[in-house]
Amino acid sequence: MARTDKVEDKAVLSQDPHKVTDSGEKNLETAIGREIKALRLQQGTTIAELSSLTGLSISMLSKIENGATSASLTTLQLLANALSTPITSFFRRYEETRNAVHTKAGEGVETERAGTRAGHQYNLLGHLGANASGVVVEPYLITLTEESDRFPTFQHDGIEMLYMLDGEVDYRHGDRIYALKPGDTLFFDADAPHGPEVLVKLPAKYLSIISYPQTS
Repeated sequence: MARTDKVEDKAVLSQDPHKVTDSGEKNLETAIGREIKALRLQQGTTIAELSSLTGLSISMLSKIENGATSASLTTLQLLANALSTPITSFFRRYEETRNAVHTKAGEGVETERAGTRAGHQYNLLGHLGANASGVVVEPYLITLTEESDRFPTFQHDGIEMLYMLDGEVDYRHGDRIYALKPGDTLFFDADAPHGPEVLVKLPAKYLSIISYPQTS
């Protein structure tokens, strides 16, 4: 019998997926503040030490780092000198290009991932290279047919999420089996051996979204 783990009815998220900013000006303030904070932490400087170096109050520095106030050019120059960085470095996040990939139905590039089994059709739905998040995400549409291999030996870095679209599959993760039907989701650590153990109803089709840290 399949064993399942259910998500709690209510979960507290660390991020607000609907958070918005009021204007381009606010976006700039936030980007500058994040860059200043990142540089300060990277150098191991406390906010109190930065206050002493610049003559700015801890309260003001906190507002700048949180994007709650607009710093003057004079203030930014003080911070740049204290952090030994050019003032232009504070604008890097604001100027970064943010990309999106739109893949129309049927246009996903058919590909083979390392460890792909015979008969497992992988269609890559989009790909972003180096990005500000520091995370690589690979979204695939996977199709299984009568000719697909059934041995669950996939194992790789990162986190993976499956979303079942069609058919039915008994999917192994570690020493547990999960019966996946259309609408079901399985979210797991991909370092454990995983894969379709029994192809219950074919053809089967599901989304596989894999994420892992990007390397320089």
